[in-house]
Amino acid sequence: MTRMLEVRNLSASYGQHRALEDASLRVGKGEIVVILGANGAGKSTLLKALSGICEGRATGSVTLDGEELIGQRPDRIVEAGLALVPEGRGVFGDLTVQENLLLGAYAKRARDDEAANVDRVLGLFPKLGERRRQVVRTMSGGEQQMVAIGRAMMSSPQVLALDEPSLGLSPLLCKELFNSLKAVRETGVGVLLVEQNARQSLRIADRGYLLENGSIVHEDSAAALARDPAVQKAYLGGGGQAAPHPAPSRPATPAAPRPRSGPSPSEIAAAAIGHVSPPPRPVRPDPARAPAQPAPPAPQPVPQAAPKQAPTGAPDVGALVARASAMASRRTNGHLPTRPATKPAQPAPAPATPRPPMPDLGPSTDRLRAMLDEIETAARRAETYRPGPTRRE
Repeated sequence: MTRMLEVRNLSASYGQHRALEDASLRVGKGEIVVILGANGAGKSTLLKALSGICEGRATGSVTLDGEELIGQRPDRIVEAGLALVPEGRGVFGDLTVQENLLLGAYAKRARDDEAANVDRVLGLFPKLGERRRQVVRTMSGGEQQMVAIGRAMMSSPQVLALDEPSLGLSPLLCKELFNSLKAVRETGVGVLLVEQNARQSLRIADRGYLLENGSIVHEDSAAALARDPAVQKAYLGGGGQAAPHPAPSRPATPAAPRPRSGPSPSEIAAAAIGHVSPPPRPVRPDPARAPAQPAPPAPQPVPQAAPKQAPTGAPDVGALVARASAMASRRTNGHLPTRPATKPAQPAPAPATPRPPMPDLGPSTDRLRAMLDEIETAARRAETYRPGPTRRE
């Protein structure tokens, strides 16, 4: 493997704070190298030190094809062949896609190959070819990331460094992004990747480094790192063990309907209305005058269609409803006298006829009793009602 980027004992400090300590790594031609580490481990500081934009003081050695980059200006580092896609993309939002790409070709090493580089970038990202005249700030996050990578590729880099390129992207756009990075590798460009999505980055990477507290603590192939229990526990969420396969899904079995504990209020009302609707059923003898009967048998559930005949000795629901309805219909049939000009004293209403005992219908007994009370109350009000004088408009 041709070694293009060599980093030896790279350190970076922000005043008295040591953010990077003697880090060493390498990136070869056509190789994807991923750096894994927790937040604050020094990953972004490492990329900034390589690119010459670290705000602190960087020491050590960084060579690209034998040329020393430590102490060089950022533009000189780009001319040497190292391009950085920073965290947050750093695109020019008010410019079009075409203008952003052309700005990436400003380096002297890329000016002669501008047309070829545009074709290469549009081949890697066909969507950018369709959006060449679109203002970048009106594009989605994934499309803006394509612009950022394409602009860096326009400088004809030998090594492309990316800082958290999938940050803020949906899983579908992440998949497209990593496929694009594999296509970049096929062009012979080395890729140094700092990525929060450890699982996806290890799938496309060739090698990886573990960065902890500013120091490189381990190096191995991407496949070996993915199998490492410590890496799985720290970065892949596997706890050192393979995730169990989900049980095959089975269609949900519908729950058995709960047994009914008695007729619903709608069924009781439907049964009562069925007895009241025309033609009227013959009025049965008043149960109050019937001789006492033995205790009624066990309650029977009321069916949904037509209610069954009440047990012997129990009051018939239909008869009670018909009697109350007959009392209320007297007013509508003209049986009530015309109200005199002077309202006479209203006689006290006759005491209500004692209602025969209500059979036990289970949970529906209270609801039925309340309905009968309302019907009888309405009937008594109808008997004593006297219309008032007509109001003149």
